[in-house]
Amino acid sequence: MRIRVFLVLLSTLTIFETKAQNQLGRSDLQLNTITTAVPFLLIAPDSRAGALGDAGVATSPDANSIHWNPAKMAFIDKEMGLSISYSPWLRKLVPDISLSYVSLYKKLGDNQTIGGSLRYFSLGDIKFTDDFGNPLGDFRPNEFAVDIAYAQKLGDRFSGGIAARYIYSNLTGGIDVSGTNTRAGTSFAVDVSTFYTNEDAELFGQDVIFNAGINISNIGAKISYTDDANKDFIPINMKLGQSLAFVLDDYNTIAIITDVNKLLVPTPPIYQLDANGSPVIDPVTNEPVIESGKDPNVSVMTGIMQSFSDAPGGMSEELREYNLSGGLEYWYNKQFAVRAGYFHEHLTKGNRKYLTMGLGVKLSVFSVDFSYLIATTQNNPLANTLRFSLMFNFEDFKKQNNEGE
Repeated sequence: MRIRVFLVLLSTLTIFETKAQNQLGRSDLQLNTITTAVPFLLIAPDSRAGALGDAGVATSPDANSIHWNPAKMAFIDKEMGLSISYSPWLRKLVPDISLSYVSLYKKLGDNQTIGGSLRYFSLGDIKFTDDFGNPLGDFRPNEFAVDIAYAQKLGDRFSGGIAARYIYSNLTGGIDVSGTNTRAGTSFAVDVSTFYTNEDAELFGQDVIFNAGINISNIGAKISYTDDANKDFIPINMKLGQSLAFVLDDYNTIAIITDVNKLLVPTPPIYQLDANGSPVIDPVTNEPVIESGKDPNVSVMTGIMQSFSDAPGGMSEELREYNLSGGLEYWYNKQFAVRAGYFHEHLTKGNRKYLTMGLGVKLSVFSVDFSYLIATTQNNPLANTLRFSLMFNFEDFKKQNNEGE
């Protein structure tokens, strides 16, 4: 069904840059990209992390911590805050795709924090046609996720966090094609995270602030857009990282930030083919015979566990599934920030490679952040991506109003 193939491709392009196998340049490397439904959940929503190569699981806490690591919220030092972010997306391919993100947090005493967020992904206007090119109608596909998060300090330097997420993905508008009924896909998921911070550390005689974090996100049910189709995994994801900030003096701080990222979903296996190049079908199960790798049609928990050992290419391919990101963040007087970063994904797993940079200005009541993405591979649909973020600090806003009275 053309419409379903088109929509799956469009959704996949939001995260993965596909390459032809003959472009890999080596016979021992085979393209085997992992794809999931609703990949918009993995897009870095804010400008700060976007400027740091999409690293953020262990950066200092802010209003966008819900996405990167909910446990960080427990160490936010302000009473209440709000962040609004916007990013035009894939503008090299289509002019009207965008991601919007709003997040809010509120401290509950010294040890607890709650938060919420809304992520909205618009895929622009699409004209649907059948296999013969006949128009079926116009629609504006969209996806969104609503989060509620909670963080609790478990000690002076350690915290835990959890987030619950409702996911809605409407890619077809309910259009029926060739007798197949389509519908919006929905799912529920949770994030489980931890965070460690030490503001009194010392390295080589220099005062440093060391942070570390782990977030396993989108642990949830599979999703489907039709009643008779197999359900697809959502992007269950593991992210772990560290941040080491050198406090040079009262005015200057520079942080080194690194993240490691891995999808916890099955890797596509290699299927056995007959002499004509068609998949060999098992006469008992009526399923394609797997030549190497593991069956991807498993439960969510089985998929998470086998994601560490199911690559058909063995351990060497497993290691290719870990994405690396990192960056440098310089602050002057806690008011002006300069950031730069890099993101790396293996060429057989999507080949996303790009440099990032950005600026931040923090004023008394709000801060403004900007980031820019520079692709290092040809024909990268993510090239020249911009992100804008605006954060409000309600505590300072209240103080400013009281001083003016």
